[in-house]
Amino acid sequence: MTDLGGYQDNVARIDLSEEGVDYESIDDEDARKYIGARGLGVKYVFDQGPDVDPLGPDNLLAFMNGPLTGTQTVMSGRIAVVTKSPLTNTVTDSHHGGWSGARLKWAGFDGLLFEGEAEDPVYAVVEDGEVELRDASHVWGWGVHDTVEELGDEVDGQVGKNLSVMAIGPGGENQVRYACIMNEDDRASGRGGTGAVMGSKNLKAVVVKSSTKMPKPADQETFQEGHKQAMQVIQESDVTAPNEGGLSMYGTNVLMNLTEEMDGLPTRNARNTSTSSEAEEDPSEPNIDAEKVSGENVRENILVDEPTCHSCPVACKKEVEVDVHHKGEDHNIRMESYEYESAWALGPNSMSDDRDKVAMMIDRCNDMGVDTIDVGNTMAMAMEATEKGHIEEGLDWGDADTMIEMIERIAHREDDLADSLAEGAGRAAAEFGDPDMSLDVKGQTMAAYDPRAMKGMAIGYATSNRGACHLRGYTPSAEILGIPTKVDPSEPEGKGELCATFQDLHAISDSFDICKFNAFAEGIEEYVLQFNGMTGLDFSEDELMEAGERIYNLERYYNNLVGFDGSDDDLPARFVEGDPKAIPGQGGSEGQLVELDQLKDEYYEVRGWEDGVVPDEKLEELGIDIGPGTGVSSGGAAASGDD
Repeated sequence: MTDLGGYQDNVARIDLSEEGVDYESIDDEDARKYIGARGLGVKYVFDQGPDVDPLGPDNLLAFMNGPLTGTQTVMSGRIAVVTKSPLTNTVTDSHHGGWSGARLKWAGFDGLLFEGEAEDPVYAVVEDGEVELRDASHVWGWGVHDTVEELGDEVDGQVGKNLSVMAIGPGGENQVRYACIMNEDDRASGRGGTGAVMGSKNLKAVVVKSSTKMPKPADQETFQEGHKQAMQVIQESDVTAPNEGGLSMYGTNVLMNLTEEMDGLPTRNARNTSTSSEAEEDPSEPNIDAEKVSGENVRENILVDEPTCHSCPVACKKEVEVDVHHKGEDHNIRMESYEYESAWALGPNSMSDDRDKVAMMIDRCNDMGVDTIDVGNTMAMAMEATEKGHIEEGLDWGDADTMIEMIERIAHREDDLADSLAEGAGRAAAEFGDPDMSLDVKGQTMAAYDPRAMKGMAIGYATSNRGACHLRGYTPSAEILGIPTKVDPSEPEGKGELCATFQDLHAISDSFDICKFNAFAEGIEEYVLQFNGMTGLDFSEDELMEAGERIYNLERYYNNLVGFDGSDDDLPARFVEGDPKAIPGQGGSEGQLVELDQLKDEYYEVRGWEDGVVPDEKLEELGIDIGPGTGVSSGGAAASGDD
């Protein structure tokens, strides 16, 4: 058990096969080593074993908050969902905002561990330190929006006031490999197929009901010093300043125009590096304009509200309302997730700039419970496959109406094409006979930053422990926004160290669990003060950074035991080798390819890894229980993927 401040020292282990619930304490050493949320969740998944079938009953699905979640800490409304991914076969963690993380803490829990498989659909109700399983057969097959409303009524609470509902839609029920878990309608644990794991367990939803019971800091003076410092830097930042900063004014979609201007916006399945360069390539073809789906355009034309998450003054969520005429019918759409990555994947990368239909696509993804990034990239891949003749009656570039319909087809696996696309872009492209069409790493597709234009993002995609991801190590902070210092995005030298530093820092914030956007203002100094103040510990900055490094290495160790090594730290060929229709980059990134071998060599040296494998000596240095080890010692040869 642990008596550290910020923890409830209570985790529910729910056996869905037996419909039983046990309650257990948190191991004190694990809390000190892995903090909580992402880090502690990875430890639970690691202890379950790396050989489990992601969609089998033995896989663990962990809903975890951290010691700062639900406290007075700024931006502390996050929760992590940790499991083995059916999309990538790696360990994965996926976070969402809103209020469910805080409410889980207030309801008396640090985490919920689901294992087994229910015989019939169920949902879990969490309230006053107890977990109850209830029948969900009547909402199985429903979309997320109706499910949230129905279960909110059944539990006798008010969603958004004292109750949160985390639910899957048909995508999770049908085990679409990139299905997500939706919270309160529009906040997603979007990546890695967490919703598919939930669906494989016949778990429709988790409902959390609580009053506000914020934990008190163990060391009030230190915590208040950290809180005051954090608030000051957030208010002074050009990015996060409430009602002034770019993130506060335009949400995440503030990046659309910025990335377009630096020719780093992948377009037409990343054949090009901006919508303007796409038009230059073939002026005879219809062209699009990224500005039409930008944060500035959204704010000026369709913004209706600016809700926020627990303890967040930034309010980056932008609620929009649009009227769309689709398939002969008029639709009114109101939702709060017109995010940058979603707008890009379903917009410019799929050759659409219809702002309002992109909103409808995002809303449809949310209701079906599928990841907007992966579904957008997968449809863009299918558009390229159609153009190349690999698919008959497929998808045409920018056909927004067919894209809207395809989202539901994928979620229900309605036909052969939809069933193939539900497997993810990598598997589908291989089935179509042209795997290079897929923009994936380890099975998960990349985000809205072209690696030809941002070399830090290139090594970040390649080495992310959960497949291609911008949020494992957000180097665009330095490469685009100049935070903490401006670096040349096209320069490969130094990017291995930059990426590793961001990866470790984000492992810390993900384990607290606080919003990553605080890193646009806060740094390790503010983190240490708030963590020490809440828990009563006396970590130094170096010790906290080592905890982040330990978490990242534990994830890599898990993946090594699954069979991943440096050969999997790769990028799609069009970014590294070139493609006659797309490469090198255009505009500001003209002539650029990714110097992947150089980037990996530097990164592995910084990490102390042997060809992508964590040596046993590194595990010992970080205090990670070695177990079987990786068979690699310093200076030795890396284990093969078959070991």
